[in-house]
Amino acid sequence: MKDIGGGLPAAGAALPRRDAAPPVRGLFLDRDGTLIEHVPYLSRPEEVVLLPGVREALATSLAHGVKLFLFTNQSGVGRGFFTLEDVDAVNRRMIALLGLGDEPFTAVCIAPEHPDAPAVYRKPSPRFILEMLSRYGIPAEAAWMIGDSPCDWHAGRNAGVRTAAIVSAGEDRKTRDDRTKHSVPSYPALLDWARETLAEAGRHG
Repeated sequence: MKDIGGGLPAAGAALPRRDAAPPVRGLFLDRDGTLIEHVPYLSRPEEVVLLPGVREALATSLAHGVKLFLFTNQSGVGRGFFTLEDVDAVNRRMIALLGLGDEPFTAVCIAPEHPDAPAVYRKPSPRFILEMLSRYGIPAEAAWMIGDSPCDWHAGRNAGVRTAAIVSAGEDRKTRDDRTKHSVPSYPALLDWARETLAEAGRHG
């Protein structure tokens, strides 16, 4: 069940009307903490562990014709902790564990900038999202950006796409307050989002 940070409506209160959701055509996904377990400055492929339900969520998305885009900040490159080749090796290991073919993602964006450097693609910059929407003719209202960090949903908001948060038990107060402030729909796992959103879009498609 999603959690948007608000309380339950009072008894007898009218529920807000939910507009029909458009079919999802593009899904932009954070990596660490969304698809795989978060390991600070991950650079070793052998440490990659898929989060529960991720393979099924991505397989379901692909079966619905959704284009998948991987969008990950990797400041460890800019900090000199590891290289872009290391990031690519981690990504390849994740893709192998997913077992959805060699290229389940239509495109991958690795943003290597140091947080103090001028942002090019580093989230919350919407640049990658906007470029992919334009390249593949995907309307903003038919795309989502999903991640576990405020920079993920702010990148989505900056691009004008829909957003959702993956919430772990270890979520800090600052992150919780940010997603509550911006009413970001929140799910314990990507599969929960897929089951709700893709099924809902299908009913109205």
